[in-house]
Amino acid sequence: MQPLKIFLSYASGDRTEVEKLHTFLSSQGTDVWYDQEKLLPGQDWNYEIHKGLDEADVILICLSKKSVNKEGYVQKEIRLALDLALEMPDGRIFLIPARLEECDLPYKLKSYQWVDLFTPNGMDKLIKSLNIRAEQVKANLLSTDGSPVPEIKKEKKSKPKPRPKPSGGNVINIHGNVTGSNIVIGDDNEVSG
Repeated sequence: MQPLKIFLSYASGDRTEVEKLHTFLSSQGTDVWYDQEKLLPGQDWNYEIHKGLDEADVILICLSKKSVNKEGYVQKEIRLALDLALEMPDGRIFLIPARLEECDLPYKLKSYQWVDLFTPNGMDKLIKSLNIRAEQVKANLLSTDGSPVPEIKKEKKSKPKPRPKPSGGNVINIHGNVTGSNIVIGDDNEVSG
């Protein structure tokens, strides 16, 4: 038997989470098409991506708040994956939307059941789907022997702290044109003219 061929489609802003997914899937004996590993210097990346999509047994479309609204090649990959999915017989698992965080699914993917990789049982559900696909294409099954499953969670960027409000003292409200004016701020300043 051969390894299950998985194509990872994602936006560059999600690389950290997708790298964890790639590492885990590779450890399960799958052949993962991951651009950071498969694209080599000098290769025609457009050709290689098309080739990777065409040869894939299953396509994982990794989605986040950033990727669903991002313009660029990730949108093209989604369209190409949808075109390939149209060639599949009914009932085949081929295209899996995989949410990396809570986000809206693009309209064109709403007819596909998605998996939430950020939930406790999300990776288990993904493995079940991948194993069904492996059986369909007569590929090796992924292990379910309790191997450590990565935690796929988008890191939340902390919001900047708001500036403290002035505490009554030196507050200056400026209205109108102050060109050519001198403003002196501080304690016990003397201005001599």
